[in-house]
Amino acid sequence: MSDESKKVENEVAPETTEEKVAAENQSTEPTKEVTPEKEPEAEEPVVEESVAEEPVAEEPVAEEPVVEESVAEEPVAEEPVAEEKSAKADPNTGVADFNWEEFAADDLESNVDQTEFEKMYSETLSTIAENEVIDGLVISMNKREVVINIGYKSEGVISLSEFRYDPDLKAGDKVEVFVESQEDKKGQLVLSHKKARAVRSWDRVNQALDQDEVIQGYIKCRTKGGMIVDVFGIEAFLPGSQIDVKPIRDYDAYVGKSMEFKVVKINHEFKNVVVSHKALIEEELEQQKKEIIAKLEKGQVLEGTVKNITSYGVFIDLGGVDGLIHITDLSWGRVNHPEEIVELDQKLNVVILDFDDDKKRIALGLKQLTPHPWDSLDEAMKVGDQLKGRVVVMADYGAFVEIASGVEGLIHVSEMSWSQHLRSAQEFMKVGDEVDAVILTLDREERKMSLGIKQLKTDPWEKIDDVYTVGSKHIAKVRNFTNFGVFVEIEEGVDGLIHISDLSWTKKIKHPAEFTSIAADIEVVVLEIDKENRRLSLGHKQLEENPWDVFESVFGVDSIHEGTIIELMDKGAVVALPYGVEGFVTPKHLVKESGSPVKVDEKLDFKVIEFNKSAKKIILSHSRIHEDKRKSSDRTTRKSEGDEVRKATRKLKTNLEKTTLGDISELAALKTEMEKNQKSAEKKKKDAGTDKED
Repeated sequence: MSDESKKVENEVAPETTEEKVAAENQSTEPTKEVTPEKEPEAEEPVVEESVAEEPVAEEPVAEEPVVEESVAEEPVAEEPVAEEKSAKADPNTGVADFNWEEFAADDLESNVDQTEFEKMYSETLSTIAENEVIDGLVISMNKREVVINIGYKSEGVISLSEFRYDPDLKAGDKVEVFVESQEDKKGQLVLSHKKARAVRSWDRVNQALDQDEVIQGYIKCRTKGGMIVDVFGIEAFLPGSQIDVKPIRDYDAYVGKSMEFKVVKINHEFKNVVVSHKALIEEELEQQKKEIIAKLEKGQVLEGTVKNITSYGVFIDLGGVDGLIHITDLSWGRVNHPEEIVELDQKLNVVILDFDDDKKRIALGLKQLTPHPWDSLDEAMKVGDQLKGRVVVMADYGAFVEIASGVEGLIHVSEMSWSQHLRSAQEFMKVGDEVDAVILTLDREERKMSLGIKQLKTDPWEKIDDVYTVGSKHIAKVRNFTNFGVFVEIEEGVDGLIHISDLSWTKKIKHPAEFTSIAADIEVVVLEIDKENRRLSLGHKQLEENPWDVFESVFGVDSIHEGTIIELMDKGAVVALPYGVEGFVTPKHLVKESGSPVKVDEKLDFKVIEFNKSAKKIILSHSRIHEDKRKSSDRTTRKSEGDEVRKATRKLKTNLEKTTLGDISELAALKTEMEKNQKSAEKKKKDAGTDKED
């Protein structure tokens, strides 16, 4: 081999990185073959370019030396060159023959290295999607921004204000970020920590509810009815009743505290979350309750603490389980409110009255620890004894009077007065009044007693015959009305009835309200005494003489009086007559002579056609007056015509006495004239009758 050939070979071997290119360009000018071989090396900066972009994501930067190593290792292809020297050289050109087998093996090894490099590079990059929450690493931060690496080709920048809740944030911390966009207009990765917290928070809250997890929360502030708790960045509501098993009186003491909670309710529509701390305590107490209730026995006396006071009773904490003392079991006496007996946090002994294993309810008693007052009641006390007491409760039907602590008696309203009228007990006494009473019944076994106060007064009906004799006059007070009369009270316990017919001699009264009013005074006369039913029959009109004895002579039948029509009805009219008397006129007797209808308040003359003293009834007629006048006129006419006939008859008789046979013709003429006069009179009478019918 010539020196020139060796020189060419030495120049080609170290510079050639891909013998395949040299093989394809078989040429006798090796220097020209070497120059193009350096062009592929220009692609290496492309690899460095892609690597140069990676320092933004840091981790790819660590892989950059791997690329440099692959480049540095290329000159190591000395062995093929050494072998190439031993290859046979072309005698014409002086260039050694190209070994295709070794080139193919070297190319395969190069492809394997390239695949491994790509795999190693791809592992340094994260596969992310927009609108997804992932974890990122804080690589740096300043006063305004935080740089986050999520394993993408570039870092994201988030405002430091989104991390205000975490003042201890530092480089190297892992944080949650929400990928808003992989690239904005500037090619920058857009991330948000605030949105990531919101998305993750709702996921965590729902998970906590589904899995009944215990979560940590921070009580931010107090609100109406409870507290606001920060849970995973979400504002949740903690009701006041869910803070503790004990009633909380100072909510402000919990503000600023971190506590454990359970999510008890989520409203997805309104994004509301309700948490409870009480639920955690109840779980612990539930087991304690079971153990305590298992040891309970009726009649057992335990010490407890007053936990809560309500209007209906007191809740006692028995050391992990609550019991209720009903207001009626606080004291043998009357209790208006439990606060009169106990106070909050007071320790006291109670007795177990009853309990329910299933419902975990325990009924307690306090008064049962003291003797019953009825057991210490004076043995000498008996029915008929008079005693003093204080009114403690009022009801419509009576009053409860306490004669000793825990010993009460009932005074029924019927035992408050001798009056028979149904009245309310409030009319006689009120709560707090000190009253004297008489024992009416006494039952020590049933512990019941009935009292009365009217028995302290004399029963007015015992001497009713002496005080209220028949015919005696009294002043009474109107108490009630009925359709048939008026109930009055002469004095307390002495009642009477005035029948509606005994109110007035002259007026037609349809209802007592037309005559008097409730609570009005009215003068009465005792008509009858019903001692058995304790009722008097009274009258008011009997205070005056019966005017109908006089009216019988004044308003006799056929007498005519002027009257005023005060009421018109279908059945007739009511007429006011002199002396306050009223009469009645039927429609057919209201016909006026002119035929015009009558009117209310019209004054007309009326004739009495019926007078009934016992029924106090007067029937009148106006039409009868002008009818009688017409009849009288007809009688006068008939009387004058009769006189003419009688005169003619007398004349005839006189003439007959003097008549002779020569006068017969004159007698016949007179007879004819008399017949004419008689027919004329009958005709007039008939005509008069027809006019009357019309």
